[in-house]
Amino acid sequence: MATSSPPILPISNPETTATSVQSQPPVATPAVRLFITHITDSVRNGFAQRRPWSELVDRTAFSRPESFSEAALRVRKNYTYFRVNYLSLIALTLAFSLLTNPFSLLLLLSLLAAWLFLYLFRPSDPPLVLFGRTFSDRETLGILVVLSVVVIFLTSVGSVLISALMVGAAIVCAHGAFRVPDDLFLDEQDPAATGFLSFLGATPSNVAPVVTGRV
Repeated sequence: MATSSPPILPISNPETTATSVQSQPPVATPAVRLFITHITDSVRNGFAQRRPWSELVDRTAFSRPESFSEAALRVRKNYTYFRVNYLSLIALTLAFSLLTNPFSLLLLLSLLAAWLFLYLFRPSDPPLVLFGRTFSDRETLGILVVLSVVVIFLTSVGSVLISALMVGAAIVCAHGAFRVPDDLFLDEQDPAATGFLSFLGATPSNVAPVVTGRV
């Protein structure tokens, strides 16, 4: 009578398991998706609060201010009302300046990618290993800070960003000083600090679980 052979049990190889764990991408995909979704929703909400561009360029509402104090008052009122429009103009100025300087754009994108993939969204365990050397979180942060200073202040990136911001701010101030805000009424329900930058205050809470344990 033939005896049936016992079933063969699968044997797990520890080396294979360790290799599969190490081969996983270092980026926490759910955190990245949450971060991008949060920014996208904030930008969409900011665009929803944008004022009609026809009010921004209404020629009948422009006049020369009689004094510097009146011009400053106009700028404050117009910025409160056209905040999202003004931020859009500054963003367009920055985008145009970077697109006309592709080398600066490439450096800035590379720096942003380094911060995202080497620090913000990289799990603290296992540590970062480059060229056969292990870098702690403190060392990685220090290298990224030094790299940011070099890229922004010792290359053309800094001059391009500062020039674009100055041009955008000059356009906003000039428009705000000559635009008469008497016909503008800000809704009382509108919060005082909303717009494209409103997501900055809530971002750390969402990213905190990703960078837990970092110094």
